[in-house]
Order: sequence, then structure tokens, then C-alpha cells
Amino acid sequence: MDRRRFLGTAVLAGAVLPLLGTRGAMAAPHGQLLAAGLRKGDTVGLVSPSSAVNERLALQLAQEAMEALGLRVRAGAHYGGRYGHLAGTDAERAGDLNAMFGDREVKAIVCVRGGSGAARLLPLLDYALIRRNPKVLLGYSDITALHCAIHAKTGLVTFHGPVGTGSWNRFNVDQFERLFFQRELMQYQNSREAGDELVPRRNRTQTLRGGRAQGALLGGNLTVLAALAGSSYLPDFSGRILFLEDVGEAPYRIDRMFSTLKLMGALDKIAGFIFGDCSDCNPGDGYGSLTLDQIFDDYILPLKIPAYRGAMIGHIREQFIVPVGGRVEMDADAGTFRLLAPVLADG
Repeated sequence: MDRRRFLGTAVLAGAVLPLLGTRGAMAAPHGQLLAAGLRKGDTVGLVSPSSAVNERLALQLAQEAMEALGLRVRAGAHYGGRYGHLAGTDAERAGDLNAMFGDREVKAIVCVRGGSGAARLLPLLDYALIRRNPKVLLGYSDITALHCAIHAKTGLVTFHGPVGTGSWNRFNVDQFERLFFQRELMQYQNSREAGDELVPRRNRTQTLRGGRAQGALLGGNLTVLAALAGSSYLPDFSGRILFLEDVGEAPYRIDRMFSTLKLMGALDKIAGFIFGDCSDCNPGDGYGSLTLDQIFDDYILPLKIPAYRGAMIGHIREQFIVPVGGRVEMDADAGTFRLLAPVLADG
């Protein structure tokens, strides 16, 4: 999943038109825009804003997973396309996403996969259309670019979580149903099972600095988020709870990206910090390497804010569905966070 090749060009979007509203859509008191929750039988759109899939079977599995959740599926016109490593040209992929937001029968949009390339779409998205037709948008990894840009331009709460071709295991299905169908005020707490170990080792959280903090969530994949630095596609970090994850990045690159967030002033503005999983982020061969512990000590501890690592967020089989823009309270000592207000409107 090489994300270091995508474009980070920043082009200002046009003025946002007033919200006309769709089923259940509403603007929350603190400036968020909320999409309606889902019902069994609703239509969801499958789109491929980033990399292409390797085999057509992956598209079939994504469709079957949505249908097994009790939803109807409408595929984007180019969701199975290919242009180099991308799932079609920028115009085709952006066109599919805009079309899904404009289609009144589609109630949610699920990204087929991440990979690379979503940032190339940001100048091509119709943010006025999105604001007029707020819908659930679900995906993670490279989809962080869409979460950041759409929230910055419209205030819409979107959702960092499983992609269509990912694992729809019992944990992920439970998250989906509780959040989108039941509209539950979620409590995000890692599941822990000791197995045959004397003490649990799996899904452990570590407190970096204790305490509680409240704020709206912002974040996603560290590489993708840092690549948007200096553009108009990042929301304001002031008072936010920053959550991050990554995959396949050596510690020296993680250090560089945290340095970017520090130099742009983002870290100094946040109220709390949650780090998920950094899969395959081990030091390579060479003279030596910083550890992730040292990186957090250098960049996060001086902020003197509540912070913990190990949340079930990232390139892992079982993962939280995290509302980008949702207001939460985090408890760094317990390694948990919970929704303080609905992130979906009544349908």
C-alpha cells in the first residue's frame, strides 16, 4: 500500500450552498452536519476512490457482504476500473463519488478499498452537492483524504472503518449494526482475551499520559493526513481528539510525519491523542532506529494532554468504526472513548 506517490495539490473549493436536506439529515448545534442513519433494505453505493482491486472476486465479496447486512447495492460506474494502479482515471473515480452523493436512492457510500490515489480527487469533488445530500461515507487508510476534505469543506461526519473488500467478521458487523442501524452512543473499548496466556497480550492499550478530554474526533491514516499539510483540505485541529494509525512505515518515516504535524502547529492545538495500530512498522536494517515509544515521548508527552495507544483502529482484522467529526470523551487511563452526542440523524 504505497501512499507516498499520491498528489497533495490544494485547490480551493467553491462556495458551499445552503443545506436543502434529505431524509433525516441535520446540522448539529456545534457545526457538524449529520447524515441519516440506515435501515435494512436501504441502498448503499460501492465506489473505488483509490487503488484498483487485484481480482474481480473482491468486488463480488464486497457486494455480498453489504447484502448480508440487509442492504441493497448500487455499484459505481467505474468501481471495477483500472488506470495504472488506480481504479480508473481521477475524473471517473471522482464522478462516481459525486454521482453517489447526488443519487437520492443511495443512503450510504462504502469504499471498496484504500491503497493510494484518493487525494487526487479532492479538487474534483462537488462539496456543495455533498453538503446538500449528506450521507454515510465509510472507509479507512487512503480514504482518510476524503474524510478530512469532506469534513473540512462541509462539516459532514464521516466514518473511518472497514472497506467493502475487508473482513466483515463478527466484531465489525456488530460495530456496523450498533452504529448505523441502532444509532447507539458507542463506547469504544478494546476486546481482550487472555487465551492461554497468563496475562492478556492481544489488544492491549498503553497510557501515554493519563486523564480525560472531550472534543470532536479528527484523524485517520498518518501518512495520508500528513500529506495534506499546507492544503485547504485539513479541518481545524483546535480542541480536537486526534486519532491516528498506519501500516508499513518505518519509525524514521513515522518520526518525519509527526515532525510535519508539529511544525504545522497541529499537535499544539489538540486536546487529546489516540493512537491505534501501526502494522508492520518495525525498524529496518541499519545503524539504528527510534522506537515508536521514543517518538511518542518526543512529540506527545510534551503536549501534556491525555493520550494513549493501542486502540483497535487501523489495518487490523477487527476495527472500530470511528466517526470523523463525532464528539467524544476519551479516558486515557482506561484506554477508551465514548460518543457524547449522536453522529447520525433520525431516519
